[in-house]
Amino acid sequence: MNRIDRLTAILIQLQTKRIVRAEEVADRFEISLRTVYRDVKALMEAGVPIGSEAGKGYFIVAGYHLPPVMFNQEEAGSMLLAGKLVEKMTDKSVRKAYESAMNKIKAVLKEAEKDHLENLNSVMEVHYNPWRRNPELPNHFITDIQKAVANKEVLKLVYCSSKNETTQREVEPIGLFFYSGAWHLIAWCRLRKGYRDFRSDQIKELKPAGSHFDGANLLSLQEYFKSFQEEHEGLIKIKLSFDKSMLPARPFYGAINEKDLGSRMQIEYLMDNLELTVRWLLPYGTSVEIEEPEELKALMAKRTEELFTHHSRINELSLK
Repeated sequence: MNRIDRLTAILIQLQTKRIVRAEEVADRFEISLRTVYRDVKALMEAGVPIGSEAGKGYFIVAGYHLPPVMFNQEEAGSMLLAGKLVEKMTDKSVRKAYESAMNKIKAVLKEAEKDHLENLNSVMEVHYNPWRRNPELPNHFITDIQKAVANKEVLKLVYCSSKNETTQREVEPIGLFFYSGAWHLIAWCRLRKGYRDFRSDQIKELKPAGSHFDGANLLSLQEYFKSFQEEHEGLIKIKLSFDKSMLPARPFYGAINEKDLGSRMQIEYLMDNLELTVRWLLPYGTSVEIEEPEELKALMAKRTEELFTHHSRINELSLK
């Protein structure tokens, strides 16, 4: 990227949020902090009203805006790809907002870029349709959760657990993240007095409680991730595949990832005890297959052989 293009890109970046740290600019463009300082100075000398806060970063003085931004074909294509992911991996509320944003973006594209998008749209598709997802894209409250996280709003929700137990909660949301095929709300639960992970597609009702929380004493989402990883150090990664007919009954505890294999669903778990895992899997019979680790396969074979021997002996005694 030449310097003129970089200066333009830095100017756009400065308008993306209230304050941008010099380190963020340096990381994005892979340049030194000294180069960032020179580039910002060049923009200021060109008449761009850039302010700074010591120890925080740079900002564009209120009231200054760039004219509509032009996009090249690669940028337009990346937005189309993002749209395909939004369509398959979010909910109705996010999809509606994204479509509105894309229409505004398309309005400023040149004719060549518009044609390029139309051509790409017909040859790109994301095949992502987990067993539990409704193709109608039901509202899983993702947009409402985003607003609550940003504004530190307390939420009231009705939640159905994996055991089909329904409870009413008041929570202080700290973030949203996607794993195991679903979006999850991470929040401090006032009922349970601790951090809880709520799958968005198991939230039956959600609304603002009408109050705000300080958040100063809560973990950030990044701190939550770190504590989660530390808490789960030493756990055993287990990979299973379930017949889809058994999925509604399969447990959620410990699940970290899911992959659709067609007639079966591959699920990864973090568990701390292989013996308990065997006992947990036995009721599923032939509807579950152990893919890894080998130690779990061997233990399952040993326990099933013991069961066979035990019941064969009982059967022999009953026939005498």
